[in-house]
Amino acid sequence: MTETKKLQIAQRLRLARENAGLSQGQIAKMMGLHRPSVSEMEAGRRNVSSEEISRLAGIYKVDVSWLTCTEEEEPNPHKDRISLAARELAKLSEEDFERLQQLIKALRPGKEKING
Repeated sequence: MTETKKLQIAQRLRLARENAGLSQGQIAKMMGLHRPSVSEMEAGRRNVSSEEISRLAGIYKVDVSWLTCTEEEEPNPHKDRISLAARELAKLSEEDFERLQQLIKALRPGKEKING
């Protein structure tokens, strides 16, 4: 595995954990590891076994192919952030989602402002 690929996987592990709202300590406990092991995985200094990748994907509710950067798609530097944001949006209540849409419209130049 190339160093670049290893760092991409490490970055996705960290991003997925943070998006799941979990600490390295919580993940370590769930995985039966020491917290520094999780830190080393997320820094790209520790190899992650296929079993660990599979378990982490389940915990983070992401595809293994996303964690391992094996999805065959055109490169998009914002795709990871968009994908994780979409997962969070799906958790919002209908009312909160509507308020968020209004806020986004208000932030975009030339769009209608929120009536308040």
